[in-house]
Amino acid sequence: MSFTADIKRELSALPLPTREQRFCALEGLMDTCGTTENGGVHFVSENETVAAFLCDLCEETCGVRMQVGASFDPKRERDKVTFFCAGGDAEKLLACAAILPETEEERTAYLRGAFLGSGSCTIPRGDGKTGYHLEIVLKSAEGAEKLCDVLEGLQLIGNIVRRGDRQVVYLKSREAIADFLSMAGAGSALRKMENVAAAREESNNFNRVSNCYAGNADKSAIASAMQSVAFNELKERGILATLPEPLKEAATARMENPTLSIAELAESLGLTKSCLNHRLRKLMRIYGERNS
Repeated sequence: MSFTADIKRELSALPLPTREQRFCALEGLMDTCGTTENGGVHFVSENETVAAFLCDLCEETCGVRMQVGASFDPKRERDKVTFFCAGGDAEKLLACAAILPETEEERTAYLRGAFLGSGSCTIPRGDGKTGYHLEIVLKSAEGAEKLCDVLEGLQLIGNIVRRGDRQVVYLKSREAIADFLSMAGAGSALRKMENVAAAREESNNFNRVSNCYAGNADKSAIASAMQSVAFNELKERGILATLPEPLKEAATARMENPTLSIAELAESLGLTKSCLNHRLRKLMRIYGERNS
C-alpha cells in the first residue's frame, strides 16, 4: 500500500465530533474532488476508503444518500467511480459545505477533507530518486488560495503551482510535511515518515564517513608515493648516506614499504606514530632544501 493510501486510511478513521467540523470536512472534499453540474453534485474518488468516508459523511451530516455511477476518464482511458445527488439533496449538500473554517479544529477538519479528496504524499524510497513532497489538487485558483489561508491559520505555509487547468498547493520540506501530518492527526503516517528519515540520515552519515575515510586513504597513498620518490632521489644522489641513522632508517622503511600507513610503518619500526611523522617531515624538508 502506498504512503498516500496509508494517510487517507488513517484520516478517514478519525472522528469529527462537531457538526461544524463535519461541514468543513465536506467542504474540503467539495473543493477538491466535487463538482456541480446539471443541477447535481458529483464526487469522484478511486480510493475505496475515501469513497466510504464520503458517503457516510453526506448521509450522517446532511441526510443525503449518494448514488453511485461511473464515467469514462479520457486522460487515463478507464472508467472512474462517481458519487452524485441531484435536486433537493444537492441543495442540502451545498448548504452543508458552505461553512468557512474559523477555529483550529474546523481548519484541521477542512485539511482532512481536502487531502482525502485529492491529496498525495511521497517520501524517499530506497533508490534515493524521490524526495519529500505533499500536494493537494484543487479545481480553481480561489480554492487554492482558500486552502493556503487555512494552512496559514495553522502556522503552515503552502505554495501554489498551476498544472493544466488545476491548481496545486504543495509542501516540499520534511519538516513542513511532518507538521501537516501532525496537525491533520495522521500520527502513524508521521512515525513512518520519521523512521524513513532516520534511516536515510543514518545511511547518509555512513556514506559521508566512508567518503571521508576514502579521501583520507587517497591522501595517505599520495603522501606515501611522494615520500618514496623523494627518498629514492636522496639515496641516488648520495645525500641519504650522510644523514643521521634514525633518518636513514625511516627513509629506508618507507621506500621498502610504500603501501603501509604511518601507523603500520611506525609499528614495524617500534616507534610512535608521532615520532615517525616527525622524521618523515624532516626528510621531506631536507629534500625540499636540496632541490630549491
